[in-house]
Amino acid sequence: MNRYALAVDVGGTKLEAALVADDGTLVPGSRSRRATGRDATPASLDEAIATVIAHALARLPADAELIGAGIGSAGPIDRNVGQILPVNMPAARGYGLADAVRTTASGLLGRELPTVFGHDGGALALAESWLGATKDARSSLAIVVSTGVGGGFVANGAYIPGATGNAGHLGQVRREGGLTLEEIASGPASAAWAQQQGWTGATGEDLARDAAAGDAIARAAIERSAKAVGEALADAATLVDLDMVAIGGGFSRVSEDYIDLVQQALTASAAHEYSRRARVVRSGLGDEGPLIGAAALVIR
Repeated sequence: MNRYALAVDVGGTKLEAALVADDGTLVPGSRSRRATGRDATPASLDEAIATVIAHALARLPADAELIGAGIGSAGPIDRNVGQILPVNMPAARGYGLADAVRTTASGLLGRELPTVFGHDGGALALAESWLGATKDARSSLAIVVSTGVGGGFVANGAYIPGATGNAGHLGQVRREGGLTLEEIASGPASAAWAQQQGWTGATGEDLARDAAAGDAIARAAIERSAKAVGEALADAATLVDLDMVAIGGGFSRVSEDYIDLVQQALTASAAHEYSRRARVVRSGLGDEGPLIGAAALVIR
C-alpha cells in the first residue's frame, strides 16, 4: 500500500493543501488554495482549511495509506500548543491551527489523523534537505523571501525546531535603523521603499518589470533587499556554521541575479573564513517546496 501525507501550508497571502506521496511527489489534482491576507480571522481560516482539505482528501488514491497531516505555517508559532502568532495576520493571533487541521481531516476521514505542526521555514528547510538544493549540506538554512521573510535550519538531515518551533525565524532579526530584515527585504517592503524614492509602481512584479527595463530606483530596491538578506545570512552562517543556504519565495525571483547579489553580500560581510564559505543557492523545489516540507514533517 502506498503511503501519503496530507500537507497544509499557511502563509501571509494564501493557505493551501495537497496530498504528497512518500517519494515527495504531489498527487495530481489534489492541490488547492484559498487567500488569507492581513485581514484573516479564525473564522476565515476555518473556512479555508475545510475547503482545501476536503479538496485534497477527495483525491486520495484507492490504494493509499494516509499516515498523517503535516502543517507548515508562517510564524511565529507555538509548536507546543499548536497555535500561530503570525506577523502578517494579526487578527489570527492565537489561532489553534494544529487542532483545526486535525479536527477537520479526522472528521472527513472518520478516524483520528496524526498531525505534526511546524514553522513553514523549517518545513521548507527539511524539504530542501530531503529532495532539493541542500541535499549534500551538513548544516543548512532555507529561507523564503516573499510577502514576509522566514527560514529554518536542518543539521545532518534533521529539522531543528528550537524550543517553540521558531528556529530560523530570520525575518525578525534587526538590521539598519532598527528595522527587521522583513521590513527591509520583503517584496512589499521593497516596493514601499521604492515608492518613497519616487518610483510609481506598486508590487514586486512591477519592480521586476521596471528593473529589467532599466529603471534605476526599481533596481536599487532589489539590490537593497539582496544586500540586507546577504548580510543577515552572513551573521547566521557565522553563528550556526552553515555550509549552504537555499532561497525561495516569489520575491527571490525578482531578478535573475538576485541569488548572486545575496551571495556577494554574504561573502563580503561574513566575519570568518568558515562563514564566508557558505554557499547561497536557489531553492530546488520551486513553489511545491513548502507543501513537500509540510508532508516531510510526517513522512521523514
